[in-house]
Amino acid sequence: MTSKPKKVGLSVGELIVKAVAASKERNGLSVAALKKALAAGGYDVDKNKARVKTAIKSLVAKGTLVQTKGTRTSGSFKMNKATESKAKKPAAAKAKKPAAAAKKSPKKAAAALQKSSLNYFSF
Repeated sequence: MTSKPKKVGLSVGELIVKAVAASKERNGLSVAALKKALAAGGYDVDKNKARVKTAIKSLVAKGTLVQTKGTRTSGSFKMNKATESKAKKPAAAKAKKPAAAAKKSPKKAAAALQKSSLNYFSF
């Protein structure tokens, strides 16, 4: 029995998150609009209806998506604000690191070193 080669590309859940994050709708993206967006991205929605439903359920259970209208896998969904801010914070922290890494001028560093050594030897 040979194993099937793993598909290259994003999973259904990742595609859904990408589509919902890209939408600018205030109340979120409806399931119908979500399916249209997936179909436009080249995903065969008719063939994989069950996968789309289970992906939506798992994303809501994880807390990545929030259901704004409807029940189960019908209605509208939008990104959870808590997960959005977590995703943005590491990027902001990475941007600050190079600025913080800038060292003092060599003269100031040498002066600080001299002061600390003087304090060390004083009794």
